[in-house]
Amino acid sequence: MNKILFVVCASAISSATFAQKHEFLKMPKFTIEDLKKAKSNIDEKAPAEILYRSIHYRVDPYNGQLIKQYAYRVKIYDKDKSESWLNLEIPIRENSAGSRETLNSVKAYVFNLENEKIEETKVDKSSKFKSKENKYTTVNKYAFPNIKNGSVIEYQYEVISPFLYEIPLIYMELDTPSMYSEYVLDAPTNMSYNIDFTGSLKPKHQKVGEEFLYGADSKTYRFAYENVKAFKDEKFVKNSDNYRTKIRAELHSTFFNNGLKTYTSTWEDIRKKLWEDEEFGLQYKKDKLVKDLLPKNISEEKDELKKANSIFDFVKNTYTWNHTAGFYTENGLKELAKTKTGNTGDLNLMLINMLRSENLKAYPILISTVGNGFVNLTFPNVGNFNYVIAAVEINKNVYLYDATSKQSKEGILPSRVWNSNGLLLRDDKAEVISLNNIKTSYSTHTTKAKINPDGTVTGQYQDQDEGLFALNAKENFDENPDKYKKQYKENFSVDFSNISSRVLDTGEFRSTMNFESSNLIDDLGKRKIINPLLFLHQISNDFDQQEERKYMIDFVSPISKTKIVEIEIPEGYDVADLPKSKKIVTEDKEISYSYTVEKKDNKILTVSTYEIASADYPKEYYPAFKQIWKVISDSENQVMSLIKK
Repeated sequence: MNKILFVVCASAISSATFAQKHEFLKMPKFTIEDLKKAKSNIDEKAPAEILYRSIHYRVDPYNGQLIKQYAYRVKIYDKDKSESWLNLEIPIRENSAGSRETLNSVKAYVFNLENEKIEETKVDKSSKFKSKENKYTTVNKYAFPNIKNGSVIEYQYEVISPFLYEIPLIYMELDTPSMYSEYVLDAPTNMSYNIDFTGSLKPKHQKVGEEFLYGADSKTYRFAYENVKAFKDEKFVKNSDNYRTKIRAELHSTFFNNGLKTYTSTWEDIRKKLWEDEEFGLQYKKDKLVKDLLPKNISEEKDELKKANSIFDFVKNTYTWNHTAGFYTENGLKELAKTKTGNTGDLNLMLINMLRSENLKAYPILISTVGNGFVNLTFPNVGNFNYVIAAVEINKNVYLYDATSKQSKEGILPSRVWNSNGLLLRDDKAEVISLNNIKTSYSTHTTKAKINPDGTVTGQYQDQDEGLFALNAKENFDENPDKYKKQYKENFSVDFSNISSRVLDTGEFRSTMNFESSNLIDDLGKRKIINPLLFLHQISNDFDQQEERKYMIDFVSPISKTKIVEIEIPEGYDVADLPKSKKIVTEDKEISYSYTVEKKDNKILTVSTYEIASADYPKEYYPAFKQIWKVISDSENQVMSLIKK
């Protein structure tokens, strides 16, 4: 992933930095040819295509407002596969101080071809409805009417924003191919922005320099891309957005009334700023705020790690996450103590406060969740982050906690947390650290089966998870127990009954059930053909990518997965043609697999295990995974014969 950082300071930049004749901010005239276009020239199988896309940000030199203007023209080839384009969603932000964005204007149309003429349908305001996404964001939603295969959607809207510091991130690679996409930022010369590029695409046209715009001397940053292919996902990637080409701008400095003001520009600046923030540092430094909340038996514990774990258990079991991310508190610790519900900042800053009140060395770690994308380490800014976890330092070892999950333990944090890096905010310094999940997640699938005289197979199946797998399973179960149980019937071609799921006293999450199937055995005269793994065998190679791998291979945690199947042989039958056992391991012992099948008395015992030693791997490991998963697929698709005596 290529990274380019433009740091544009107060000094003048030649307007001839990039000499281009290309004209920005000029939407082509809509023509009937747009409607007659039958397929994309970039990808003829694309269900939709962006004909024109313009994102224009400009700071008004007179009132200091950020004006955000968006213009899109999108061709729909297959409406059933273009769901993301059938509605327009416009988020409007506000902050805790009461500053708020305003939706200034919206123009939206749907064009169709009727009798060789353009039929225009205007999006009616009555189709608009609002959705409160969280405390600080409201989304205005519009439904496009009369969408057909061949329609063209066109919309333009403008948002007036008081938030000048961090300009919204824009992806230049989307899931839809684009004939033309441009990004423009215009600001007065007394306001300097850092422009952060991430990704591999290079603009076809670009212009960075000084011009007289909107009645004032201005700096302009303009980038245009042509014929951009749809971004292609790869399996085993935590967040594909990490690899898309994107542009983000952040205010670096201002120069007003002969005074230069520099905004956050180092990690240490971020620490100092947050240390005295009422919704952050001042929350976890006031230990008197929570001193009386902890049970007495926890305070009396002498072992520091046991005390830290007990405080963590108290916080995660007493307070409930409202599923809102953020490192600032939403309501503050006093309110959390009353309502028992809060955002990530509320819960984890409460945890840090309690740890510190017991004289433990506890600090916050700012992170960007997996869904929020990687932190660009070359571009220090508080806008990188959207989450906070807690760190405790004991005997020079750092222990990690996240109170948002009831199933979490020390070092076993939700998947959303493990996103490579974090910013550890000690009391006296800021430190970028690696966040590597080194604790193995275990998954064990155990089946005990019996082959009946009528050819059916019945038995019991148990699915048990440990570590991060247990955390994920419990969260999914809590979210929708019926859906969680239904997955077994959807994923396997057998009939399950009496499905029961629970957390064991030792923390594992276990599901048990009975099963019955009439399609696991092929009868060939005196022979019965059966796969000794029954319904648990690997059907295909998960690492089947034909093109060269581009991105990291992510598993979130090291993995150990075991399948154990015991089959009782029916009376009057013997076993022939047992599958061959197999064992394979890479030279560095990072990936291993073993498969054994053996007969014990009147039972067949099959054990299949693979282990992945690390949470993620460079793309160069892909051939090794491809090879081993081919061995897994080949081994687990072997069958055995039962012969009637």
